[in-house]
Formats: sequence, structure tokens, C-alpha cells
Amino acid sequence: MSAGRMRWPRRVTILGATGSIGRSTLAVIAEQPERFEIVALTAQRNVAGLAALARRHGARLAVIGDPSRYRELREALAGSGIEAAAGEAALLAAAARDADLVMAAIVGAAGLAPTLAAVRRGAIVALANKECLVSAGALFLEEVRRHDAVLLPVDSEHNAVFQALAGGEPGDVEKIVLTASGGPFLQRSLEEMAGVTPAQALAHPNWRMGAKISVDSATMMNKGLEVIEAHHLFALPGEAIEVVVHPQSALHGLVLYRDGSMLAQLGPADMRVPIASTLAWPERMRCGVARLDLLALGRLDFVPPDLERFPALAMAREALAVGGAAPAVLNAANEVAVQAFLENRIGFLDIARIVADMLQTPLATTVPNSLEEVLAVDREARALTAQRCADPNPSKVYGTRA
Repeated sequence: MSAGRMRWPRRVTILGATGSIGRSTLAVIAEQPERFEIVALTAQRNVAGLAALARRHGARLAVIGDPSRYRELREALAGSGIEAAAGEAALLAAAARDADLVMAAIVGAAGLAPTLAAVRRGAIVALANKECLVSAGALFLEEVRRHDAVLLPVDSEHNAVFQALAGGEPGDVEKIVLTASGGPFLQRSLEEMAGVTPAQALAHPNWRMGAKISVDSATMMNKGLEVIEAHHLFALPGEAIEVVVHPQSALHGLVLYRDGSMLAQLGPADMRVPIASTLAWPERMRCGVARLDLLALGRLDFVPPDLERFPALAMAREALAVGGAAPAVLNAANEVAVQAFLENRIGFLDIARIVADMLQTPLATTVPNSLEEVLAVDREARALTAQRCADPNPSKVYGTRA
């Protein structure tokens, strides 16, 4: 790592500052504020939250994605000396500013372009946006290599594997294991899940997360997306990436080496732990979390995922095996279907059914050859999925893949 990347205080930009990961990142930074400088904070619509965070943490720049809210942001920052900006171009410019580390925490495919701007500047990118690798995969990683950027995983499971990989060489790895909590419906039957509400889906038993990722956890699509992300992050085939359900959420990931050794990372179910790991990398820092109490925990349980009740995991593996546009279609369809569920326009089990339908469309068999083509697939998949969510009789519209 270059001397510039190792400098302290470390200059940090947070894309998606008002979301769950963004706020947790700022909470970690507040534990040792002398070690960090906030270059820029961004949000899409939450002007009040963005302005308050920018003032509290002394950001140099605050950017709101919605350009219609620029005046509101400028007024909220009046007298602070903090620069205000708005719109997509301003988001990209913020990501490209000279920061040592960029926390990429914008949810969904909307985070791809800003994260890419940080990559192309050669920054250390703490990746909390899994959709960049799910949708763009090899194309995104080629940009990372070309611009000598550093990619650090923030997802608790990938961060756990990243830490456990410090014990050996990539060629020594036999497989990795990602753990899943099972979400709030681990013990529910399909009949019971058919009637669950958004409020029930958001009530995760272990983690406190944003709405979209909470629903993804409830369907186990989150784990499916993580399998695809792990494939790209760790250069492993899908069959070398195992998923087990671990209801206690204490062991987050492990690596099995060819000599039979298994190295695991354990910690509390608190995103501040993996966030701190990336913020201070390659060092360590305190982050204000309670320690995992093994005696209070008492036991660690592991069971295989039920693919009949949680088919999203199998669909994600199928998309990974098909390759091409399939993972991007999977991701886009899931985002649209989850939002429809949150708005009470479809049922909980409809999410997986609709995503399965989209994976059977001709679009999923195409092969995008550039990031622009990936974004075009994303747009078309969203439009098709929105139509599917509104259509009570989709057989009139969609055929099966040839």
C-alpha cells in the first residue's frame, strides 16, 4: 500500500451517509475522530439528516442526489462553511474527490456509478453495496485492477472471510462458508409466510438494517446475492461457497483450508465491527461495541437452508451459473419486487415468484460487454418487473426462456 493510502488522519467520503451503514460508519468514526477527516457525505433525499450529519462531523461537502432539494440543503447548511451540491453529476464528483477511503453504502444498483467513480480514482473502497459485484461482476473488478483501487468487503460475512483469509494463500482454500441467520421467518411454514406483512418482514431477530436488506434477509435473497458477490471477491466457483443457517449470528464466516483447518471470525451482530475493520485496515481500531460473551451465548447451531421455503438462494445460484445478464436481472427484479412488497402491492411469497419469472425472460440470456450495457439490462429488467408486479395474469405477457 502506498504511503498516501496509509496517512492518518484518514480522509473519508461516505456515499449513502443517512442510511444504516452510513450512520454506523459515522458512529465508528466518532469513537476516534482524531484519526479521520470527513471529505464528503451524500444522501438521496434526506436533506435534514444529511445536513445534521455534515454539521456534526465537519464534512467539507454535502451532496443530495435529488436536485429539486438543493435549495433546501443549501439553507440547512447556511453559515456552516460546508459546500452544498445536488444531482447525479454532483454525486459522481463527490465520489471522485481526493479521499483516502470511500464507504460505498448507497443501496441497490443506484450505487454502481458513484462507486465506480471512486474506483476509477484508485481509492480504497469499502464496499457495502453488494449490487456492484452482483450486477457488474467481472467488469467492475476489471476497473478495480485497471485503476489500482483496493476493494474491502463490508458485508459481515464477506468481511469475516476476508479476515479469515489472512491465515493462508488463496490456493490453499478448499471452500468458504457464509452464515445466514434465517431471518424472522426461519420457523414459519409456507402457508404462514404467505400472509406476512412488511412490518413483520422488517423485524429481524438479530440485526438492525435498512428496509430493503431486511426483506432480503427474510427471503434469504440476501444470502443468494452474497454467494454471487463472494464468487467475485474471492475468485471461487459457486460450488466452493457454502451457506449454512446459524440463528445466533455470532459466527459470520469461515474458510476451510486444504489441510483441514477451519478459520472463522466471530463477533457481535453489529455492523460497526466489519465497518471498523475496513476503516482502519490494515490496522485495528475500537468501535464501541459490546464484546461477544461466549458463556452467555452457550451454543452455536448450524442447519442447512430450506430451499423449498426460501427458493431465492437457489435462484441466485442459478443466475451465477448462467452468467451473463442473469445476475443483473436477478438483482434488478428483486429490488423492484421488494419495493412492491413494502408498498403492499404484492405478497411476501410473490417476491421470489416474480424474480423467478424474470430469470425466464430472454433478457436474462443476454451477455453485457460493458458497464453501460449492464445498466441498460438493469433498466429493462426493472421495467419488466414493474409490469409483472402490476399484472394479475403474467402468462399473457411472459413466455419461458427458449
